[in-house]
Amino acid sequence: MKLKIIHTNDLHSHFETFSRAASLIKAHKDENTLILDGGDFADFRSVELQGTRGMAAIELLESVGYDALTIGNNEMFNGFDTLEHMASNTPVPFISNNLYRKDKTVANGVKPSVILKKNGLRILITGSSPDLGGFNYGLGVHITDFKNAIVEEIKRNRGNYDVCILLNHVGTLADDELANELDGVDIILSAHDHKLYPQAKVINGTVMNSAGCYGEYVGIVEVDVTKDGVKLLRGETIETGSSPIDKEVVAILKENKKKAIDVLSRSLYKLDQSLWHDVIEENPITNLIADGLLDMLKCDFGLINSGIVNAGAFDFITNKKLIEICPSPLNPTSFDIQGKHIRTAIQQSLDAGVCLADGKGPGFRGKFVGRLHVSGAEITHDGKRVSEIHIGNVPLEDEKWYSVASSDYLQRGSGYESLAQNRNEKYMAEEIRDVIRMYGDRKDFIEKAYLTRWKESSDVMV
Repeated sequence: MKLKIIHTNDLHSHFETFSRAASLIKAHKDENTLILDGGDFADFRSVELQGTRGMAAIELLESVGYDALTIGNNEMFNGFDTLEHMASNTPVPFISNNLYRKDKTVANGVKPSVILKKNGLRILITGSSPDLGGFNYGLGVHITDFKNAIVEEIKRNRGNYDVCILLNHVGTLADDELANELDGVDIILSAHDHKLYPQAKVINGTVMNSAGCYGEYVGIVEVDVTKDGVKLLRGETIETGSSPIDKEVVAILKENKKKAIDVLSRSLYKLDQSLWHDVIEENPITNLIADGLLDMLKCDFGLINSGIVNAGAFDFITNKKLIEICPSPLNPTSFDIQGKHIRTAIQQSLDAGVCLADGKGPGFRGKFVGRLHVSGAEITHDGKRVSEIHIGNVPLEDEKWYSVASSDYLQRGSGYESLAQNRNEKYMAEEIRDVIRMYGDRKDFIEKAYLTRWKESSDVMV
């Protein structure tokens, strides 16, 4: 029996491109077609998703006729509650055989696998979510070993299906290994590492394909399922750039953007005092973040770069304003690091060239790296060289380990490489913009944000 599968992966909310992918999908589908997504469809950098708790993405999936998707890491990034809200409010199955709540209980709406029927075939679809290490705990997520989880689903459903599709968000290299190790999987559709296969391939009898990212390609796999197994008839990825824009997708996005802006534009509170911003000079909005991080994470001191925000906040705070001034989905993060590496980073921060460097790095959606700001610490300098650093009124010791309240951006050494020499990192589910939201209406924190932490030598002498 013939089966056609149309698949996408790693869209990351590139919805303009998806509007073309959608028209291509609709042109190629028929009554014997499954439409599947490999995860990271919903990237919460999108205003449409931020303001609708992800439901704009659900409407898009349903409008195109998706039959299932596997949960990628980006579906988790607006909090576990949002993931469960999305998964519980759609007929499109959200699949993950290895994703649980932090307490190891089952997530609402999430299915370890489903069996769908097409053209008389019983099709088992399962798939795994990626293990993000210590970051999982901060997101409120528990991830089990994906190989064991896949084997368990195959065992649990044995005898109840004719063909098994593994819709997996763990990367193509891991899936190549699975094809050589596992029996019972007929088709693997890969995601997570954005790999583009020009043509589908067969490894150890398993058909494999991956459609790149951002909706720039759509994968099509056609197979013949017989009692002897699955035979590949057609397997390719088709570029979407020349396809027309799907008007239904555009209409859904337009309506949801309007809803989202209305929700996100509602005032949360008025500011007692404006929080201005500067990339190079010490400024109150970045100090506020450093102070808030230290209060949240209870470390020896707080450390954050001014490039984490693009502008200041004036008059009042809304969620829309927070997204605009702090677009990066970066998280409050604590880690331990020796004083000598802190000293190196602080010294580099006096260099305007370092501050104005491109801030590129995982999750960063700002412009510049920016100057380091501290909380619970004081720095003395002459404009070119740092002479003293005090942590809690005690001079910094090069070999001593300090706990730092910061972000995952700095924890990775982005912008300031010496900070990557750390250990014992721990992440929180909140985002840096939430720190502004949480502390911007506290008068004591606003007043403290205006206190100077970088002292020029001449000022100290006076």
